[in-house]
Amino acid sequence: MTLQQMMAFGIVAIMVGAFIWGRWRYDVVAASALLAALACGIVRPENAFSGFSDDIVIIVASALVVSSAISRSGIMEVALQRFAPDISAPRTQLLVLVTIVTLLSAFVKNIGALAIMIPIAFQMAKRSGVTPSMFLMPMAFGSLLGGLMTQIGTSPNIIVSRLRGEITGTPFTMFDFTPVGAILALVGVIFLALFYWLLPTRVAAGGAMDAAIDIKNYMTEATVTAQSSSVGKTVADLRKLGGGGATVTAILSPSGQRRTPLPDTVLQADDVLLIEGDPDALDKLVAQGVLAMDERQSAVRASGDLGTVEAIVGQNSGFIGRSARTLALFHRSGLTLLAVSRRDKRFTERLSEIVFEMGDVLVLQGEIDRLPDLLRAWDCLPLAERKLRLGNVRKGIVPLIILGVAMASTASGLVPIAAAFFAAAVLMVVAKAIPTREVYGALDAPILLMLAALIPVSDALRTTGGTDLIAGWLSMVAHSLPSYGALALIMVVAMAVTPFLNNAATVLVMAPIAATFASQLGYRPDAFLMAIAIGAGCDFLTPIGHQCNTLVMGPGGYRFADYSRLGLPLSILVVLVAVPALMLVWPIQ
Repeated sequence: MTLQQMMAFGIVAIMVGAFIWGRWRYDVVAASALLAALACGIVRPENAFSGFSDDIVIIVASALVVSSAISRSGIMEVALQRFAPDISAPRTQLLVLVTIVTLLSAFVKNIGALAIMIPIAFQMAKRSGVTPSMFLMPMAFGSLLGGLMTQIGTSPNIIVSRLRGEITGTPFTMFDFTPVGAILALVGVIFLALFYWLLPTRVAAGGAMDAAIDIKNYMTEATVTAQSSSVGKTVADLRKLGGGGATVTAILSPSGQRRTPLPDTVLQADDVLLIEGDPDALDKLVAQGVLAMDERQSAVRASGDLGTVEAIVGQNSGFIGRSARTLALFHRSGLTLLAVSRRDKRFTERLSEIVFEMGDVLVLQGEIDRLPDLLRAWDCLPLAERKLRLGNVRKGIVPLIILGVAMASTASGLVPIAAAFFAAAVLMVVAKAIPTREVYGALDAPILLMLAALIPVSDALRTTGGTDLIAGWLSMVAHSLPSYGALALIMVVAMAVTPFLNNAATVLVMAPIAATFASQLGYRPDAFLMAIAIGAGCDFLTPIGHQCNTLVMGPGGYRFADYSRLGLPLSILVVLVAVPALMLVWPIQ
C-alpha cells in the first residue's frame, strides 16, 4: 500500500467516524475532509471543487425545488383527501407511503417518485400528529428497493445490463431484474412497516420554531363563489378538507342573515364563511373548497410579487382601537388582512370589522418588497418566518405535469436525469409554481455543500489506486469461499463501496471484477452481475451513497448515524434474501 493510498483510506475513515460521532455538522465535516485531502495532495487543486458541477448535486438541488413546488401547489393534498381520506394511523400511513413509492420507483426514476410523495408524507404526518422523520427515510429506502425491480428502475441495473451484453453478447432485458427485485421489495416493505421504530424521532431545522409559535385560533373569512366546489356541500364536508383543524364558526347569507353552521347545513353560492383554525388547516380548507378570500387580491397580484407574513400588533401601533374597514387598510397601504388571532378569543364579527388590540397576531399579505417598511410604519413586529400559503395562488396540476414530462423523458432515454430535473426546476419558476424568492429557501445548502465536498474526497480512493487494491483483496478472499459465500461477498462489498464511489461508479468498478473471478471459479457471471447491481442499488447505511437518501436528510432532520440504525438490519436482510434468490433464479453452475 502506497503512502497516498494510506492517506486516502485514513481521511475517509476519520471522516466517517466524525459523521457517526455527530459532534460537528455534516457539511463542516465534509468540507474539512476536502481541505485535508487537498493538504495531503491526494486531491488536486483543479479537481477540488468539481463536485459542485457533479450530476448528483444538480439532481438533488433540482429535486428539492421540484418537490417544494409540488407541495406548494396543493395538488397532493387534494389527492390525499380523495384517495386516502380516512387513513390516520401512523403505521398504516407508513405502509401506504412506502408501498406507493416502491411501486412507482420500478417504472420511473426513484428520486422522481420520492419527490412526488414527500409532500404527501408531510400531510399525513400532520394529520396523525407524528414527525415526518417517521416516514421519510423508510420512503427513501423503499424507493431504492423499488428500483431493483426493472432495468430502468435505477442506474446500476442499466449499467449492469450493458456490461452483461459486452461480456456475454446478450444484455439483461427489462424484466430480468423483476423476480429477485420483487422478492426484495416485498420483504423490504414488510420490514420497514414493522421496524420503523428503530429510527429516532427527529425534527427538521426550523420545525422547532414553527412549533414554538404554533397558533391554532386564527380567524379568517372566505366566500363560497358560484364556481366553488363547495356549493351544495355541507359544513361537515368542508371541514373534512381542513383535516379537522379548521371550523366554520358562522355563515352569512348575501342578505346579511347569520346562519348557524350545523354539520348538515348546506352551503350556497355567495355565502360568507367565518372560519377558525391553524394556518395550514385554513389554507387547505380554502384552497380545496375553492373559496374566495378577497376580491382585491387580484389587483395586488397584478402589481407585484405577493408575500404573506404573521405580525404582532405593537404597543404604539396605529391598528389599536381600529378595524381594517375603518382604516381602509387595503386602499391606504395595499395590505390585505387574511386572518386574525387573539389569545382565548373566538371572533363573531366579520374579519374587516374586528377592532384590533395590542398583542393581536395578524396574517397580512402585500407586495413582498414593501412589507418590511409597512410593518415598521404600523409598528407591527413580524414573527419568525414561516411558510404560510394562506391566500396564495395555486398552480394546481401544472407542477405535476412538469415533473411527469421530466420523468418520462428520462425513462425513455431522451434526456439525462440531471438535465431533465434541472429543466423541471427552471420551468417550475417560469410557470410561477414556486415564487422566485422561495427557490433558494428550498435548496438545502448544508446538504449540497456536503455532497459537493465529498465527491472529490471519495474519488481520491480511485485516483490513488485504492479501489484497485480493494479489488485485489476481494479476488483473493473470494477464491477460498463456497459459491454462495463468494456471491454474498460481492454484494456486501458493493454495498460498502457505494457511499464513496456512487452507485454507477461502483458498478463500473466492481462488475468486471465480479465477472472475471466468476469465470476463474467456473461460475456463470449472471448471478454475480445481479449481485453487484443489488449491492450498488441498496445503500441503506449513509445519506451520501444515493441521492434519495440525501434528499430526505434535511426535511427529516436526520443525522448521519440514523441511517445505519434502520439501514444496517435492512442491508443484512437484503443479503440473506438476495443470495438464495439469485442462486435459484440465476443458477451459477
